[in-house]
Amino acid sequence: MLLISCPNCGSRDETEFHYGGQAHVAYPENPNELNDREWAQFLFYRENTKGIFAERWLHSTGCRQWFNMLRDTVTYDIQAVYPMGTPRPDVTVPAGAESGTASLAADSTTTGTAAPSTATTSIAASTSSPSTTAPKGATK
Repeated sequence: MLLISCPNCGSRDETEFHYGGQAHVAYPENPNELNDREWAQFLFYRENTKGIFAERWLHSTGCRQWFNMLRDTVTYDIQAVYPMGTPRPDVTVPAGAESGTASLAADSTTTGTAAPSTATTSIAASTSSPSTTAPKGATK
């Protein structure tokens, strides 16, 4: 879960906010002159960058104000939060941030394996004789 710092209310849980898409998308100067293809480009086509991305957010259960955020789409690190109408702050990208990769571990869901290996997991009883009574609070 993310902890998002609202410019008006301070830090709040991510569940109080709604994502509003890419920030700094300029409205067409003459929308009546756009053909269907250009209008579709404006409405539906957005960048899908890996790394630092400017987003709009709404503090829906707090002050109900929109604001912009720079967030790393690989690590979810929030780089900057700034009010609507202000220019995008210049944030330096750490080396290697643009080339993030998914985990290649054997228990990773990105590799297609169903579950982590349980070969090393041991559920051994503390005594050698099996217990015939259920633990306290258990039902039969």
